[in-house]
Parts: sequence; structure tokens; C-alpha cells
Amino acid sequence: MGIEVVVEGLTMSFGKQNIWQDVTLTLPAGEVSVMLGPSGTGKTVFLKSLIGLLKPQRGRVLINGVDMVSSPERDIYETRKLFGLMFQDGALFGSMTLFDNIAFPLREHTRKRESEIRRIVMERIDLVGLLGSEGKLPGEISGGMRKRAGLARALVLDPQIVLCDEPDSGLDPVRTAYLSQLLIDLNARIDATMLIVTHNLDIAATVPDNMGMFFRRDLVAFGPREVLLTSEEPVVTQFLAGRREGPIGMSEEKDAALLAAEAAGPAGPATRRPGPPPGIVPQLEPSPGLPPRAAVARHRERVLGMLDRLPPAAQAAIRDNYAHHAPAPTVPLPAQGSGS
Repeated sequence: MGIEVVVEGLTMSFGKQNIWQDVTLTLPAGEVSVMLGPSGTGKTVFLKSLIGLLKPQRGRVLINGVDMVSSPERDIYETRKLFGLMFQDGALFGSMTLFDNIAFPLREHTRKRESEIRRIVMERIDLVGLLGSEGKLPGEISGGMRKRAGLARALVLDPQIVLCDEPDSGLDPVRTAYLSQLLIDLNARIDATMLIVTHNLDIAATVPDNMGMFFRRDLVAFGPREVLLTSEEPVVTQFLAGRREGPIGMSEEKDAALLAAEAAGPAGPATRRPGPPPGIVPQLEPSPGLPPRAAVARHRERVLGMLDRLPPAAQAAIRDNYAHHAPAPTVPLPAQGSGS
């Protein structure tokens, strides 16, 4: 099973520019989480802080008792091996075949024999649907294939935490749909803790167990997907509906005067779609033949335990979801009070 990631009071600045401040959240073990936010809100910086590649000014990132901000470098280096990181562009070496790109972490960080490396690499290539392409160079394949090769490379060290930085960037809607299913199938297979940074609303609506959003140097919210999908926060409803009207501007947030003029003008409440998008799209399920996601039962128990502390709209959506999607008998709910 994946590992819980606990973030406490994390604050990051570059010089005088404050990126985000006092970020506190927990990525539940084995669950899939998505982080949204307009461009420039520090989502990629947040991923790099989790893995210890960037050092926030304040706060902690706790993984198995190791603080990725302030623990000794030796401990951070060892803990970093628990991660698999999928970069935006795949970050493949252009002069290496896909096989050698995917094998690189094994050759760099382990003493495995080539026969064992080949077995592992071919398993991961098969997992992401690239069998037959292992001898090709990155320049000889499509962007979507490069994304999948980058994901395969992130998986060769059997990570317990997988971070995906905008895995959909540059992909058309059909390839994005395939990628979304691949991420759910991956979670069903390896039960890793996953955090996906994305702007894509289809991924946000259908893939995660949990959702968060950055805006104005703050974490607007983080919790079960229903909390954001039913939110009436103007920045959340604007982002999820893809509207111009709202706090998010072309470069950054709009000032109070512009927001007031917007609300009073012809593009005001009379013509805007109010509130969150109607209904909540069902979450993707693993492809036929794969095991059920073990995270589903853990997430259900955890969410039911916090239900009375969630906003009323989220409570209603969760109750409706669970009423229509009872857990499969092959995945019995853990007893109340048991660990996750």
C-alpha cells in the first residue's frame, strides 16, 4: 500500500515573491489526489517541495517520520526512493531508446543484473501499453507515447508515492481520456499514493478520490472530491466552469473594483451560470479484468468518519454517491475504528 504524506504549514517564497503560505494537508495512503489551480500558482513547486528538491522557508513534509524539508540529506535521499515522478514533458533522454530511458533509474540506483532489469522494464512497458516501441527513440514517437514512457520510468523502482506533473499537457481529449483510465488502472494494480497536478477538468472530475486547489498564494481547499465539485467559492466555480467572470484574471487575480464592475455589468449574475456545475460525474473504475481499487473502501470509511464536518452540499453529494454505488462484495469495508 502507498504511504501517507503529511504537509504542515508549508510556506514557499522566491526572494520577495510569496508562492504559497501555510499549506496544510494530508495525502491519504493509497488514494488518488488531484491539485488544481490557475497557471502560476505554484503547483509544480509544491510537487518539488514534497520530494525535497526545493526547500520551503517554513513547515514540514512528513513521510515515514522523515521531514523532507529539514531532515539530514541522507534520510531525504533514501526517502526520495519511495517516489516516482512523471514530468510534464516525460523528461526523456533524446539519444536513448525508450527501453534505456525506462531502465535508467534501475541502472543508476540499483545493482540488479541486466536480465532482471530487462524483466522489470518490459513489465512496465507492457503496463503502459508500449510493447513493440521499446527500441524507438523519443523523437520517433508521439507526445502521448512519450508521456506513457515517462510514467513507465517513474514506476520501475516500485514507488509507493507517484507524483504526476500535468500528465495531460499537449494531449488531445481522446488521449487524455486514455491517460485518465491508465492512472486509475495503475492505482488498482499497485495501490500507490498518487498526486496529479493538472488544469484538465475532465481528469479532475473523473479520476481523483480527493481534490485541492491553489489560488492567491493559499490552498483554497483540499478534501474529498465532492467538496470542490459542489463548492460555491467563486474561484472554484469559475475554474470548474471555465468562465471569464470571477476572481481569476488573465495574468493573476482581479482587483475588487473589476470584480464589482463585472457583477454589475451585462456579464453579471443574470447571464452567468450560477453555482457549481450541475451533478457530479461518476469516478472512473478500473478496466475489466483488473482488481477493484483497494483505496475505494479506505476512502469511503475515512469520508464517512468526517461526513458531519463537511459542507452540506458535499454531504448530500457523498450520500447520493454512496446510495447509488454500494461497495462491491469483494471489497468489504474495514471495521469502524480500524487503521487505514
